Formats: sequence, C-alpha cells, structure tokens
Amino acid sequence: MFSHQTGNTQPHLSVSLSIDRSAAAAAILCLLERRNRWFLNRASISKVGFYFVDELEKIMAMGVVGRPAVGYPAFAAPNFVADEKGEGKTHLDTWEEASSKMGNCVKEEKFRFCIDRGGTFTDIYAEVPGQSECHVLKLLSVDPSNYDDAPIEGIRRILEEYTGERIFRSTKIPTDRIEWIRMGTTVATNALLERKGERIALCVTRGFRDLLQIGNQTRPDIFDLTVSKPSNLYEEVIEADERVDLVIDKEEGDPSSVEEGISGELVRVRKPLNEKALKSLLKGLLEKGISCLAVVLLHSYTYPKHEVMVQKLALDMGFRHVSLSSALTPMIRAVLRGLTASVDAYLTPVIKQYLSGFMSRFEGGAEKVNVLFMQSDGGLAPERRFSGHKAVLSGPAGGVVGYSQTLFGLETSKPLIGFDMGGTSTDVSRYDGSYEQVLATQIAGAIIQAPQLDINTVAAGGGSKLKFQFGAFRVGPESVGAHPGPVCYRKGGELAVTDANLILGTVIPDYFPAIFGPSEDRPLDVETTRKEFEKLSACINSFRKSQDPSAKDMTVEEIALGFVNVANETMCRPIRQLTEMKGHETRNHALACFGGAGPQHACAIARSLGMSEVIIHRFCGILSAYGMGLADVVEEAQEPYSSVYGPESVLEASRREDSLIKQVKQKLRSQGFGDESIRTESYLNLRYEGTDTAIMVKRLKEGDENDFASEFVKLFQQEYGFKLQNRKIIICDVRVRGIGVTNILKPRELVPASGTPIPEGQYRIYFGNGWQDTPLFKLENLGYGHSLKGPAIIMNGNSTVIVEPECKAIITKYGNIRIEINSTPITIKSAENVADVVQLSIFNHRFMGIAEQMGRTLQRTSISTNIKERLDFSCALFGPDGGLVANAPHVPVHLGSMSSSVRWQLKYWGNDICEGDVLVTNHPSAGGTHLPDITVITPVFDNGKLVFFVASRGHHADIGGVTPGSMPPFSKSIWEEGAAIKAFKLVEKEVFQEEGITKLLQFPGSDELGSLKIPGTRRLQDNLSDLRAQVAANQRGITLIKELIEQYGLDTVRSYMTYVQTNAEGAVREMLKTIAAKVSQGNGSITVEEEDYMDDGSVIHLKLTLDPDKGEATFDFNGTSPEVYGNWNAPEAVSTAAVIYCLRCLVNVDIPLNQGCLAPVRIIIPEGSFLSPSDKAAVVGGNVLTSQRVTDVVLMAFQACACAEGCMNNLTFGDDTFGYYETIGGGSGAGPGWHGTCGVQCHMTNTRMTDPEIFEQRYPVILHKFGLRENSGGSGLYRGGDGLVREVEFRRPVIVSILSERRVHAPRGLNGGSNGARGINYLVRKDGRKIYLGGKNTIKVVAGEVLHILTPGGGGWGSPS
Repeated sequence: MFSHQTGNTQPHLSVSLSIDRSAAAAAILCLLERRNRWFLNRASISKVGFYFVDELEKIMAMGVVGRPAVGYPAFAAPNFVADEKGEGKTHLDTWEEASSKMGNCVKEEKFRFCIDRGGTFTDIYAEVPGQSECHVLKLLSVDPSNYDDAPIEGIRRILEEYTGERIFRSTKIPTDRIEWIRMGTTVATNALLERKGERIALCVTRGFRDLLQIGNQTRPDIFDLTVSKPSNLYEEVIEADERVDLVIDKEEGDPSSVEEGISGELVRVRKPLNEKALKSLLKGLLEKGISCLAVVLLHSYTYPKHEVMVQKLALDMGFRHVSLSSALTPMIRAVLRGLTASVDAYLTPVIKQYLSGFMSRFEGGAEKVNVLFMQSDGGLAPERRFSGHKAVLSGPAGGVVGYSQTLFGLETSKPLIGFDMGGTSTDVSRYDGSYEQVLATQIAGAIIQAPQLDINTVAAGGGSKLKFQFGAFRVGPESVGAHPGPVCYRKGGELAVTDANLILGTVIPDYFPAIFGPSEDRPLDVETTRKEFEKLSACINSFRKSQDPSAKDMTVEEIALGFVNVANETMCRPIRQLTEMKGHETRNHALACFGGAGPQHACAIARSLGMSEVIIHRFCGILSAYGMGLADVVEEAQEPYSSVYGPESVLEASRREDSLIKQVKQKLRSQGFGDESIRTESYLNLRYEGTDTAIMVKRLKEGDENDFASEFVKLFQQEYGFKLQNRKIIICDVRVRGIGVTNILKPRELVPASGTPIPEGQYRIYFGNGWQDTPLFKLENLGYGHSLKGPAIIMNGNSTVIVEPECKAIITKYGNIRIEINSTPITIKSAENVADVVQLSIFNHRFMGIAEQMGRTLQRTSISTNIKERLDFSCALFGPDGGLVANAPHVPVHLGSMSSSVRWQLKYWGNDICEGDVLVTNHPSAGGTHLPDITVITPVFDNGKLVFFVASRGHHADIGGVTPGSMPPFSKSIWEEGAAIKAFKLVEKEVFQEEGITKLLQFPGSDELGSLKIPGTRRLQDNLSDLRAQVAANQRGITLIKELIEQYGLDTVRSYMTYVQTNAEGAVREMLKTIAAKVSQGNGSITVEEEDYMDDGSVIHLKLTLDPDKGEATFDFNGTSPEVYGNWNAPEAVSTAAVIYCLRCLVNVDIPLNQGCLAPVRIIIPEGSFLSPSDKAAVVGGNVLTSQRVTDVVLMAFQACACAEGCMNNLTFGDDTFGYYETIGGGSGAGPGWHGTCGVQCHMTNTRMTDPEIFEQRYPVILHKFGLRENSGGSGLYRGGDGLVREVEFRRPVIVSILSERRVHAPRGLNGGSNGARGINYLVRKDGRKIYLGGKNTIKVVAGEVLHILTPGGGGWGSPS
C-alpha cells in the first residue's frame, strides 16, 4: 500500500510490501518520478528511509530511471493503478516479468524521437509504440560523470525502459526499432558564443583584407568608450590577386573581358585570378595548421568563377573545408556574404564532427537510422546538408514551429506572439499563418545572411541580475548564469529574477528538484534568499527616506514584486517593437507562452501589452523538442537576378524559377519524398529603384502567374506606410523554397472532462494586493473543459503556470491551457512626494520605448538612404516646457540638442500653438545643428492642455546650397548651405502645408548682397516624403503618450516625467562626485583646463570645475576662438550634445538621456565664439567636425581616454542626376586598460558605411581599396586604433567634396601615449599626378581619377615603458 503526501511539508512515502524486492524498487522509482518530486540519487533515496537502497541503485545503474531525469515521468509500470491522491492497491510484476511484457508490446512498431539539445537541458519527446501517451524526458546537456552525450543517453534510456533490453552505454544503439529522430542542437550556437569553432582563414579580393573587420563601421554601444566589438572568427587573411567589376559602359576597357553574370549584369574581369600567387599563400596557411577557409571575392554573387577556382585549388592542396560566399548566399553585399562564409567555415567542421560522433553511436551508422536536424529557417535537413550558417537558431526554431503548428488555427484565430523565457534570455517571435523570416541577423556577435526565422532575443530571463542603482530598480542585462546562479541555488550567487519569484511564491520548492548544496540533495534556499532581499530592502528604504522622511518602508515582497514588474516591462519592449514596427497592433495578438520561466510571467506580460488571451502549450517546457516532430524538410535554392521589373524580366525570372524548382524537387526526391509530398514556394526579392529596402515577395498560389509588383507595392505600403509613385521596381533575386511535407505528429484531442478539478494543495502567493491562498492543480489531472478562476497554480511538468487574480484558465480539447486576461488598465496614483522606485524604472522603460518606436516608425516610413539605411536620425520626447524626457540613442550629436529647438519654437510661437499643428525648423540659431538636419516638432494636447512635445530630426540628402548634398566645404555664410528655416508650421490645423514648405526648400534666397542666387533642393520629392515620415513618427509618439495617460492618468505621467529627470540628475551627480574625489584626493573643488586646435588654428578652450561635495560641474569655454570665416562654426546645441554624450559615457550605466543629465552641469559658451556663432555664420562643418573636437577636449579634461580620430571624414560627390554622401570612420582613442579600436565610427556619429558591391552597382565608381591604415594609431602602453584607407576611382565626370579635420593637428595621446597619425586626402590625376587636397576642398574630376582618403588614427594611452 502506498501513501503519498504533498503540501508545504517534505513529501514522504509509507510502504507495505510483500513482493519481490527488485520489483518493489522499480515500482517506487516509478511513483517518485511520476509525482514529479525527485531528482534521484543515492542521497535522495536514502533519506526516504528505504530498506533496499541497493536494489534501487542497481536499477538506476541500469539507466532505466534516475539521475538526472527531472520533472517528467521516466518510467511507467504497466500494471500500476493509483487514485488521484497517489493511493490505492496495485499488483506488481517482478522486474523480469514487467520487462518481458513491455518487450512483447512493442515488437512490431517503432519509436519516434524529437530532441532539443539546449545549452542547459536536453529535452526529449518520444512516441512509444503501444502507448497512447508520449514519454517526456529532460536531461542535463552536459553531465560527463554520467554520460558522454545527452541525446544518445536519452534515446538509450527510453529504448531500454520500454523494450526491456539492456543497452550498455559502451554499446551502439540498436536501430531496428527506431523509425526516425528529429533533432535541434545548440552545438553551433555554443561554439559561436564561446568562440570554440574551427581554426579558419579568410580569402578576400586584394585591397579588402580588413573588409569584415570593418563591417559597416558602426560600434555596438555608442556610449562604450572601449568600443568593444566581437572578435573575428578567422585567424589569418590572404588576398587573392583578382578583380571583377560591373560594366556601366561597354566601350570602357577591353570588350573581350566582358561576360554576363548569373544576375544578368555585365561584368568585366579586370584581373584574372593569379593562381600561382594564391597557391603560395594557401601553402603558408597549411603550414600554420589552418585547413579551413572562408572565401569572399567582390561581385562573386553574380560571377562566382574565381571563388570556385579558389575552392578547387584549396581542396586539391589538402584543405578540409572551404566555404564559398557565392554558394552559401548568392546575394549582393560582400560584407554580409563574407561574414556568413566565415561563420559557416568556423562552425561546419565542428558540427560535422559532432554529427559524425552522434551517428556513429547507432548500429549501422547514418545508413540505418533516419535522422533530420532543425535549421534556423524552421525546416529540417539531413545530416549531410546540415551546415554551420543554418544551424545557429536550431533550438529556438523548434519552439516557433511547435507553437505555430499546434496553436494557430486550432486554439485561436488571432496572430500569435511567441514568448520563450529561459534562464538568461527571452526569445520573441510572431506567427500569422506563415513563418516570418529575415535574410540577415546578428547572433552572438556574428552576422549571418541566410533565410532564418525572425526571432528577437532580449537579455532578460530567470537569471537576470537585480540591482538598485541611482534610485531605480534595474533588471539585467547581466545574468548570474547557471554557475553560481541565483542566490537560492546555494552557490553564493547574486539576486536574480528567479529569487524574486521564489520570495513571491511563484517558484514552489516542493515542485523544484532538490539538487542543490554540496551533496546535491538540498531544495531551493528560501531562507538565504530572504536574507539577501532584506539587505537590499534596507538599502532601498534608506534611499527612499533620504528623499522623503515620511516615505513608508517597502516590504521584501513589495521589492521582489517590483523587480518582477520591471523585468516584465523589459520583456514587453521587444514584443512591441516586433509587432508595431511592422504595422501590427500588439493588443490584437494572443501570447503563446513556453519555456521554463515564461508561464510564471504570462498573465502580467499579456496585461501590460493589452492582450486578452494567453495560450500555454501542454508541452511548454519541451516545446522546442516537440516542434521538431512538426517541421517539414526544407531545401532552398536562390540566385541573383538584377533587372527592372517588366514583361521581359518577369519571363526571365519565371525561367529561372522553373530551373530552381527542378533543383529543389530533385534534392527532396533523393531523400525519399514522392512528388505528392513535395510543394514549393517561389519568391522574388524586389525593391524600389534608389532605395536599399528589399522585400521577399511570395507567389500567392503555386502556378498562379500573379503580379509580383502589385503584391510588392501592397507589402511595402503595409510595412512602411506609403507608396512611391512613378518609381521603378528592381528585381534583385529569385528564390525557391522546396518543402517535403512530413505529417508526422498530430495534436491529440481529449475527451471532455467531468467533475470539478481537485487541487493538490494550497500555496501562498504574493500578488499586488498582498498574500493570497492559491490552489495548486496538476495539468495531468485536468481535462478538456475544466475551468479555473484565478488565482491558481497549474503545474505542467517542471513549468509553473500562474493564473493571476481576475483571470480564468480553461483546458482546451488539445490539453493546452488558455488563459482569459482581464486587461483592465491598472491606474497608479502618485501618492507620495517622491517617485516610487519601481514605477520609476517602468516609466523609464515606457518613455524610452516611445522614443524608440518613434524612431522605428521614422526608419520604416522614410525614403532617403540617409535616414532609412544610414540611420542618421533621432527621436525624442519633451515636457511642456521643452525639457528633454527621453531621447532614443540614435545619433549622439543630436543628444539633448533638440531641446533647444523645442524651447525656441515655444518662445517664438507662444500661445499660437494649437492641436493639429506641426512645426518645422533647421536653423542653427533656433536650436539646430546644421541645415541638412531638419527637426519636426509636434505638440501633444490632453483635453485642450499642452502636456508634451514630440520631435524627430533627420539628415536630408539635399536642402539646396552651392554643392550637391548640401555639405559645401568652402561655405562662408549660412545661405550658401541651403534652405534655412527658423520657424514654419509644416502642418496647420491638420493640413499639410506642401506649397509653403516647397517654396522654402526650392527658393532658399540669395546671398547677403542679393548678387548670388542660391540653388534650392535637388531632391524635393524625397524631402517631402521624409518630412511626412517625420510627421508620422511624431504621431506614433502622440498615440503612445495618450495610451500611457489613459492607463496611468495625466497627473501620474507628468509626475514621472519629472521624476525620470531627477533620477538622471542623481546619476550624473554621483558620477561627478566619484570622478572629482579621485582627481582632488579630498582637497575640495578642482579645476582642470584643456584645449585643442582646429586645423586652421582656432582653439577650443575648456575650464572644467568639479565640486566633489555637490556633484556639480562647470564647463567654461571662455578662451575659445571667435566665429571663423569658414563652416566649422558650431551652434550652442552641438556643444550641449557633446557634453551630454561625454557625461553618459562616463556614467557607464544605462540611465535615461534627458534634461536631468544637465541639471548638475553649467555650460558657459562665450557669445560670438565659433561655439556660439551669429545666425549668419556657416555651420555645416560644426555638426560633423567641431562636435568631435569638443568631445575630445571634454574627455581629455576628465582624463577618460586619448583623442579619437576627431573627424567624421565627410565625402560627397555627384552631378545634376545624383548625389552620394558618406562619413568614414577612423581610430578610437586608447584608455586606461584598453586599446583603441580600428576602423570604426567614433563619438558623435555612428552611421553605416555602404557595402562595396552596392557602392559600385549604384554609383559610377570603382573601390580599389578599403582597409585599415596600419600603424596609424598612436603607440603607448595601450595603442590607439588605426584609421582607414579608402581609394575611389570615378568612372565619369563628377564634383567631389571632402570636409574633414585632423589633417594638421594630430589626435593627441594621453598619459605618455603617442599621438595618432594625421589624416591625408589626395587625388591621383589621370596623368599620374598626385594632388594634395588638404582637409576641405571641392574638385571636378574626370573618369579614371582616383581619390585617396586616409583617416586619422586614435591617440595612445600611457608610456610604452
């Protein structure tokens, strides 16, 4: 007789037996496992008080059950019968009899295995012949003391358990009873994260050895002075002496060297591949022990012959693996192709080695077992076709397949948001009837261009660290990891989200494996966790008392709940971004929740997002594994095709499509699929001419000759909110996706349940209104139709589902849990005189989220390259006084400067600002930076009262002026630089004033004497489109602000608008106190003076005064040179932005960027200096040149780091038909403890560089070289970063302008470090003459002339000795 008790006490068994001891042992292990209580080892067995431990351990040693199977039934004795309480009579076979019976019942059928080998756990879902229920097993992925490989161990245990045949770990797995295995693995992801891939080299076209290291030249974190970037995957680089370029003029060069590429473009082989020279380089690699190679040659997407020759030569010489960019991803963009080839070469050998070992563990090897592996695109592939660049999202892809194929259409008609919350991160995805895919993504610091599911990862999970900093709660992005883990893991860890859930009662120790402590037999440590929270609460309450002596102390539970709420808001932000940046309303979705920690947070997340429905899969803890069995086999084929969309090109695209369809069908047939099981999907990759935003357009019906162009226009308008009239559509690629339909796993329907569900026990959970007794139910004891009102707990394997108060859980006919959410907004009143520390963090997220979503709307709806692709824009939120509330960190030079514009407009218009008005300005004297940066400002009203402003600033490609691109190097007055707008109502009473703004842009006026008429904008339609996009971005911000007001009330929102500014002020004060204390060494206020020179000799002088007691600073620029007769005058807003940027870098904490940052700061700029020029002064260079020098001076005064390149190296060229603009990176400055970074955008800019192949395809140029300028960084204990070299040949006459600095005065080193090298600009004429251009110049060039730009290096830090 068995009795099994649960609740808050330790579970125990009482046993009355008169049967064979080994059979009893097997049955007891079965019961323990079935009740989901025990992580079985000798210690946990002994403490129960068994008198036959030896028999139990004998069975465990056989591998049938036991360590480390967690949370799911691992044994099912066929004759065991128990009631709902786990009590009842039973007849037990002996072990031998039970084994014999099980063996007889499965002789004719075969096993099916779905496996997800994750980073921490390996999940196995198995369909067992003769069993109506599946078998689920969870193992540690790495447990070398017990087994070599978790998937093999899981298969072995299940086969052994159900066949009754012992399979020793040293023997191979029999395959005669295995029908198939479907598997996802993190082998590739882990190798990438830990940088433990294969040793590889990169082969690239001569002149581009540093192409992948430079990438798009942006830095990952704009406020990180160390400019930390992921390490290169390759160890060595060799340059292939070859060159292919695109033909723009057939008469140019030797006609015999012209060929048609795969894309239909004409190419010229300027230099055939020098195989002899390459062979010597390859030999050198082999001698260094490198036998894997990634190859990317320019324009190989359309002309792959040279890459194929490299591959053949390398393989003939003994290389083990060669990854060709043209074969992996035949699409234009050399950088993305090269990075993908590097990832593939780095990971594929590792994967192949693992797969080879895995397959060798089966009798007969790969020939005798049907194994398919999950790819990042959600499709399966056989072992021989499973490669590195398609394997990185293998596990998460299984989860997306799992929820999409079992919930959408079956459980809900709403589109789904996948929410997979794990230990260190949370994956977010979307499904609305078809998989949403992206063609390029960044994973573990590596960029991969290949079709893959659109899965967004946020650094927030159960292991996210909890911190109280600068008066606010912060969750993540740092994680406590698996070791030491959270405090409750008994390993001396730090407080994490899991600890907060434990305090609140949503993590239940009784249902968590007791595997902690030195002997791995202790439960979660509640006592120590509470003590750590008590320490933290003392700190938090002390701070609150310092702000308001009457503030009531927060309890430990209130603090824990606060951290969970902040974590939830952190995870809501990417969900909003995923949906709303594509034009979808978040609230119209259902939340499909899975993963170990997700169901605890599901109700709160859904309520915050305005969703009314949550669906939790019955296999939520192992859904990625289950999804493997729902996926189809996929084969992809793609080739480039470049042509204007039209009748002829559509016919050619169809011909190519037919060829690709034959390829994928043949590959699927070779895997055993009949034609009846094969379907194909066809795509054209289309974009508008002159834009860089392509969309993969799917043929709606197989065989249907639908109009791809119409579908493209529809999709473009849906995603970006507008159409481009009279603009040609360009075909970029033809793609076919072949699908071998498997129809393997089908959701099983349950019969309706009867009776009322009986809880297993009662547990106390802390919700927002206090502790509540909450019934706990087991999902296995609930049936179809059962309904549970919240609060309730549902244990689903090892996942805890929390049904919050006012919510209702319903068990569906497929055994899943649907939760109906009461989404009534919870209004929070501002009851105290100081901010609630929890709500402060949440409002920081919400305000920043509004600014970020405005930015995404602007990027989505704009048309110009500068805004849409180079991301040269910023969006912000302001109070009714114009004070900055939140500024999304897009371009640093815009930080804080828009506040000046808003305040100027507020003063100018006074009471003449009405609801429905939108203001526009770009004039430096009105708070602008330079004329191409146009600011659009919209007031926000609530019940007729002005409550906020929203604003967006974007760099327009042309706004008139004396040169194309509106960046004239020699402008002396502002009217030479284009249209200057101090104040204008772009929208008045909701009417867009197109005529008025057109007049301002097209007729900017004349010079001061009226003798020279200044040209107007050359891109009027682009200007109007981008201005409308800015209006739309502002409108998005207004909508989100009004939602916030509706949820919390205007008074609360306005209060927290002030509180977030006060919070930022406190953070900056603490930083200033810390820095001042270090420098002053306790001697009171300190003063530091610093200065630097522009190339004309004008000086920027700074007197920095720090008060270590008050945490205040004065930035006094008296002594700075007067207004200059040139264009590097900088409006005051630029210096303000530079100061805010430097302060944010020095704080080194993710504080909100708002007006509070400047509250402890006084900035003194002498009027009439070139940092505060007159409204007639030319300023186009101040934004892009002087801003960098101000930043260098401020950071040098703080002794933070050496000078960076100090320039944005602005290059423009064009004629009456086109214009091109780019900023070129350089070297960053070294600092105490770090080397400078080479070839990167520094400080006040972070715009992207155009890919070399795009550059040559769309403009009349040949890029001869783009690489690092070796040894240009200053020497020192820590070296400065190297600058860049860019050599551009022009293929037709154009006007070229260069606007640059640091060509005379070098970037300075610090603390004994040497200066970086100065920049150099020169032109090589067609006759061979080399002409030095200086720092600023405009010149007419003819075809064949080459511009050389060598950008400055960063200064070094510390004496080398």
